[in-house]
Amino acid sequence: MNSARVPAQDFHKQHDPHKTLGAGASLCQAGWAPQPATTSADNWKITVKCSWLLFLMRDFADFRVLTFDCYGTLIDWEAGIFAALRPVLAAHGKNIPDSALLELYGELEAEAEAGEYSTYRDVLQSVVRGIGQRLGFAPSEAEARALPESISNWQPFPDTVKSLRRLKQRYQLAVLSNIDDDLFALTAPKLAVTFDHVITAQQAGCYKPCLKLFQMAQDRCGVPPNAWIHVGQSIYHDVIPAQSLGVSTVWVNRPSPRKNIGAVKPASANPDLEVPDLKTLADLAAS
Repeated sequence: MNSARVPAQDFHKQHDPHKTLGAGASLCQAGWAPQPATTSADNWKITVKCSWLLFLMRDFADFRVLTFDCYGTLIDWEAGIFAALRPVLAAHGKNIPDSALLELYGELEAEAEAGEYSTYRDVLQSVVRGIGQRLGFAPSEAEARALPESISNWQPFPDTVKSLRRLKQRYQLAVLSNIDDDLFALTAPKLAVTFDHVITAQQAGCYKPCLKLFQMAQDRCGVPPNAWIHVGQSIYHDVIPAQSLGVSTVWVNRPSPRKNIGAVKPASANPDLEVPDLKTLADLAAS
């Protein structure tokens, strides 16, 4: 199976929906189904899939709602995670590579979120205790609280605010986040746009990939799946559940020490579009 890649700046030039209808249709009829993308931000390329060619044959104006994962997509949570956890590890004489720490974080967080619902504050404290158990130390209560208490300091990616403002001019925007309401309230002012809807794990009583968050989003936004794009950093938490409901997906595959995965549980799927950052999505939407 083959994937076709083009530079973002040439994407619409080469794939004008009025010029590629026949080509797109023939690719789909031939069963063209490329493997998951492995694009890096370094060369500013995106991966075009059959479903995205069909997507381009429509107009971006056909979509009315964009929903976003927050932490990892809009907010640089890896920087926040490192800033909170590195001092804890150092206090106990522990040091592991960034990629290994992200892998451990993703595994422990997914385990905590898969069980009976508890607040995200509690999830993050259990992650810190789990890291201590794996690495052979017992964090103090203050050290366990350091990770959730650090969320107020987590910052948006450099392209987030401007891109959201551009997209807000054309679409309803909503957040679907594995977070507590009060913790998101600390983040919201940093994003500098007013979201039409905010759906949290606390409201749903479960964590993505639980479908209830997506179902709540559809109810609140009042749109069918074909008028909705979900945008997220995690294949596991965002792409797979959204696609199961017939929602188009954009995978924001930002640079990470753990390439193509980041601080989440690994999974495999074919997002409709892969972009290296939010600016690329905003550029495409405006083309």
